[in-house]
Amino acid sequence: MKKFRYSMESLFVIKQKLEDQAKAAYAAAKMRLSEEEERLLALQKKKEAYIEEQREVMSHFIYVPKLNALQIAVDTADERIQRQKQNVRKAEIAVKAAEERLINSMTERKTQERLRENAFEEYKQEMNAEEQKEVDERTSFQYGRSNTEEA
Repeated sequence: MKKFRYSMESLFVIKQKLEDQAKAAYAAAKMRLSEEEERLLALQKKKEAYIEEQREVMSHFIYVPKLNALQIAVDTADERIQRQKQNVRKAEIAVKAAEERLINSMTERKTQERLRENAFEEYKQEMNAEEQKEVDERTSFQYGRSNTEEA
């Protein structure tokens, strides 16, 4: 009996590797998005701390140089937050692109998997047909032999 051999096995293996790479890229993009969101949160907390410190300074006494420095710090924090929001948006876009590539590679791999399964089913049917043919030949040979012995 011949062994099953899928003619496009190398393509199937490549599709599996591409899917694994797409999974890794997607995970890396998600990790980067998470890091960017954490940075944004940290910047927002820092800004809130500056604003709170501004309130403290204003409630006790008015020290203009300190207030000016705090206002500059708040403005700088606002600018950093805006830049970080852009970084978060870019990371979100990268995640979506990685997700699309992952979905495409999974679809391609599944298609190859189905083709491989279909080829294996055809192989099994061919083997069953061959076995049935051999059984039929043996049966007809034995039947023919028993008829010649009786005559």
